[in-house]
Amino acid sequence: MYKAYNLKVGFFDELNLYDYLNEGTNIFNKNSHKIKSTLDSFALKDGSLDGSKMQEDWFPQIKADVFISHSHKDENLAKCFAGWLKDCFDLDSFIDSCVWGYSNNLLKIIDEEFCKNTNAPTYNYNKRNGSTSHVHMMLSTALTMMLDKTECVFFLNTPNSITTDSVISRTYSPWIYHEIAMTKLIKENIPARHSMKKESLNEQFRRKAAELKFQYVLPVDHLIKIDVDTLLKWEQGCLFSLDSEKGDNLDDLYDISGGK
Repeated sequence: MYKAYNLKVGFFDELNLYDYLNEGTNIFNKNSHKIKSTLDSFALKDGSLDGSKMQEDWFPQIKADVFISHSHKDENLAKCFAGWLKDCFDLDSFIDSCVWGYSNNLLKIIDEEFCKNTNAPTYNYNKRNGSTSHVHMMLSTALTMMLDKTECVFFLNTPNSITTDSVISRTYSPWIYHEIAMTKLIKENIPARHSMKKESLNEQFRRKAAELKFQYVLPVDHLIKIDVDTLLKWEQGCLFSLDSEKGDNLDDLYDISGGK
């Protein structure tokens, strides 16, 4: 990961992102994969499950330029944004809910096989805690690996992802908390194309209810703040650079946002 952005809500209509929903949905579906309905292929001789193979099959790594972190309630917004990035800048996006959706499916399959109480429709509490821990560890590992592999991260900052009743940025989502916290901890990876530029040698990334809910203080101060004006300037610049490469398009964003 090289740069991470805190993208405030309010750009949806101004960029006509609804026009890109179909393209974004195609990207989402392409990144999705056919899930398995049984655990047979993961069973080892001693009766245990092959966790490494399970993670590789259920949460595969996808080739992408951009990682889009968002609330599950903003899935369509994320799809539209991914479609816009692809259409305007030829950037491939990873939409993190592509992975989220599969974790619950996998948990259900494991729990039905291993966590049911004998002669009862209920689950064993301790066994359920164990299965959840394993699947969530696979998920967090897969997300961290994707964050590390992609060059640029966009956090869609909406009321669905951050609470609005506090001066301090907080979120109810443990997965958003995990992703944004990781953007602060993952080592900056300067793109290879920058290694030939003299000025890049001294660059450094600014790291600077009734239902059960948890809140996490969300570390967003290190994210570079951008808004619709930034995106419009980025889009306008791309219109005059029809032959530009993916890396050049991202470099234009870095220049415009003051992120270099």
